[in-house]
Amino acid sequence: MPFIFTPAKLINVLIIAIGIGVCGLSFMQITTSTNIAREVKRFFQLFFALIIVYIGTHLARELMDGHAGTGVRIALQTVTFIEVLSAGFMSLFLSMLVYAVSRTERYKKQLQITLILLIVFHIAVLVIGLFTGLVYRFDESNVYMRGKGYLLSNLAPLVMLLINSLYLIRYKNNINPRLRSAFWIYLISPIAAIAIQSFFYGIQFIILATVASAVYMFQVIVKIQSERYEKQQMETSRLETELTMATRIQADMLPNIFPAFPDRKEFDIYATMTPAKEVGGDFYDYFFIDDDHLGLVMADVSGKGVPAALFMMASKILIQNYAMMKGNPREALEAANRQICQNNREDMFVTIWLGILDVNTGLLMASNAGHEYPVVKNPGGKYDFIKDKHGLAVGAYVTSKYMEYEIQLEKGSMVFIYTDGVVEATDANEQLFGNDRLLDALNGSAEDTPESALDSVSKAVKKFVKGAPQFDDLTMLCLKFNGK
Repeated sequence: MPFIFTPAKLINVLIIAIGIGVCGLSFMQITTSTNIAREVKRFFQLFFALIIVYIGTHLARELMDGHAGTGVRIALQTVTFIEVLSAGFMSLFLSMLVYAVSRTERYKKQLQITLILLIVFHIAVLVIGLFTGLVYRFDESNVYMRGKGYLLSNLAPLVMLLINSLYLIRYKNNINPRLRSAFWIYLISPIAAIAIQSFFYGIQFIILATVASAVYMFQVIVKIQSERYEKQQMETSRLETELTMATRIQADMLPNIFPAFPDRKEFDIYATMTPAKEVGGDFYDYFFIDDDHLGLVMADVSGKGVPAALFMMASKILIQNYAMMKGNPREALEAANRQICQNNREDMFVTIWLGILDVNTGLLMASNAGHEYPVVKNPGGKYDFIKDKHGLAVGAYVTSKYMEYEIQLEKGSMVFIYTDGVVEATDANEQLFGNDRLLDALNGSAEDTPESALDSVSKAVKKFVKGAPQFDDLTMLCLKFNGK
């Protein structure tokens, strides 16, 4: 029997073809968009794919309806099953979309569980109806006929729409007003379409309403998400600018002009700090306490990023002030520790090696608050660790006491101090650079100068990690004692 196209059927085919085309274009726009949140994009893709399936099955049924034959009947039953099934899943993913773009987490999980139970009920009704004719059936001419339980096939989608309506009313302040209006249009438009459809027998205005309201809702969400994305980009740009300024401020806090004291020939000194992030928690310092005594500091703050950088700057100022006031590394560490512990709600701490060098005699007085061992090289010898006694990190315990010890430097002696980012530098296989490689790099330095020593270690670390990400700040300082 040839297909007969009545005016109503021709209009329906045209409406369905336009709907499929519009939904397909919307699906492509979603897929290529970079401004939509991942979760929203996923639900929208599923939603539009289901609309295409839904109206596609309408088209297939329009073309086959009323044509006899067992094969046509099987095809019609299958197409109708997919049609009604996709209608339920459309309601499901619309609901997921509503929850994804709203700004409340309350009852979200419970609602999602409810929706899943409803979709399971929907599938069960359709499966039972497929074999019993409860939901729909076809007569001898394969004309579509509603069954006694037809309303059951719409129960789950209707309950979902009711839940969404109540959700929109209850949490209206958590949803963008434009978006809330778009959802309401989508929820109400099918009802209006059914009312109009009653005056135009056979024309599927509900498909036109579904597609038009879905596309409108999509465009509203895309615009809102794009505005939010642009706002986030502006905020990111602002934060990047502030981080760049913070990096410069932190770099300026550390002495970084070399030679450091051109008029003082008793020593040479060189230092570097490479933060793992834009700003770091490591710091070094050197300063004259008086004409004959030079303070040396190497420190590592717990944590990374901006909090560590703020704590670092406060610690640096306190250490320098107390070192200049006390003139003694042990007393300076104890005083700084008491000061930091008095107001340390974040429980941060800093490991510090503090030394005070008599530039005339080469006597180096030092104290270690949980920091790495210093490395010393005497003239004609090799670099080796001075395994001093550690105290607790500054900021860990208010009554901490620290040991003090002496290192007698000879003319030509070298002192190398550093943070754990050097020895704990990690390659792609999660192997540590370690103490032995550090000594090898120092002893392999081309010249007996502080700058050459740091350059040798820096190159050795870079060669070892082979491009693996830097997880910790790399900070080093080297001093060569020249004497009078």
